[in-house]
Amino acid sequence: MRQRSCCCFDPSRATVCRSRFIFADDPLQPMTSDETVPVGGTVTLTCRVAESDNSSLQWSNTAQQTLYFGEKRALRDNRIQLHRSTSTELSITISEVQLSDEGEYTCSIFTMPVRTARATVTVLGVPGKPQISGFEHAVKEGEKVTLTCTSTGSKPPATLHWYKGDQLLKGRPQVVETVDGNPTYNVSSELTLEVSASDDNTLITCAVNHPSLTLGDKRSEQALRVLYSPNVVIHPESTLPREGEKFSLRCVGNGNPEPTIYTWDKKDGGLPLQAKPDGAVLHFLMLNKSDNGVYVCHADNGIGSSEGEYTLLVQDPTAMSTTSGVDHAVIGGVVAVIVFILLCLLIVLGRYLIRHKGTYLTHEAKGSDDAPDADTAIINAEGGHSGAEDKKEYFI
Repeated sequence: MRQRSCCCFDPSRATVCRSRFIFADDPLQPMTSDETVPVGGTVTLTCRVAESDNSSLQWSNTAQQTLYFGEKRALRDNRIQLHRSTSTELSITISEVQLSDEGEYTCSIFTMPVRTARATVTVLGVPGKPQISGFEHAVKEGEKVTLTCTSTGSKPPATLHWYKGDQLLKGRPQVVETVDGNPTYNVSSELTLEVSASDDNTLITCAVNHPSLTLGDKRSEQALRVLYSPNVVIHPESTLPREGEKFSLRCVGNGNPEPTIYTWDKKDGGLPLQAKPDGAVLHFLMLNKSDNGVYVCHADNGIGSSEGEYTLLVQDPTAMSTTSGVDHAVIGGVVAVIVFILLCLLIVLGRYLIRHKGTYLTHEAKGSDDAPDADTAIINAEGGHSGAEDKKEYFI
């Protein structure tokens, strides 16, 4: 007698199977396979023989109650249906599988002697969606927070994994507890983190891994809320503060919660008389070069306080901004390019006209210049036109 085993898992059908085919020299020996199915799924039990002698095949449950004898139903359970019945095969299905359906099922063929084969059905307890507890209020940066993830109803015990974004975290070894009167397990895992300002609104995920689930099928998320001191930055109203003009500095404090208290001062001395603080804004009614210096903004949000600095350098009233200077340079460059192009066009046009010269003929006869008067010149011109040489005049 030889045996061959194989394993398979089909999430779409919610079934897992471990097949055990028995090939024997006896062609009437039934062949079956072990099956694994999650709670609520459907399992198919198949019994085959290599040859038929017209003897009937029968399936019995774990209590040795007959389920089907050939095509005839023996047990009144609508969850159990005939799948296929031939002279060499008897297959049945059990839907809405329960934990109580687990055990050994027997296939028999009523020959002399009776031959049997057994198939073990393993029912998986599907774990419930994980629940995260232990985080109810926002915590300050630098403090530690402990989260607990719990999942119930798994069989065998599920495995829990922690993630911070896409990063896998290592929690404490999980705790597995049995359930009285139930073959399932409750599992829990703890994770302790020291939080920082960058962890604010970060998602912590607890995911369940189990043979009855596809990867990532059940998970829960918890957003961290972290309280942290503000980060202060001062923004000027203009990049070119000019003497005699109005000016202001705005203090921006990014913290959780937002700052509510702002104070202003100036290094190496108090604020100028023309400088008027108004919360996060410091107004200068009229700038003066005596206002030059380093101004400091202090922001407080109740968790902590921070400060930012800005160096004020008042310019002359006629000073031009760097941006304006750049604009004038661009315009001058464009004009220079246009002038250069026009000069090039004039040079090319002049060379063209020189190369393409025009000619015309005059009817002045040779020797007419020696005539004493106009009439004689005309007579000489008419008489000697045919033999006269053409004179050419060139123009540019």
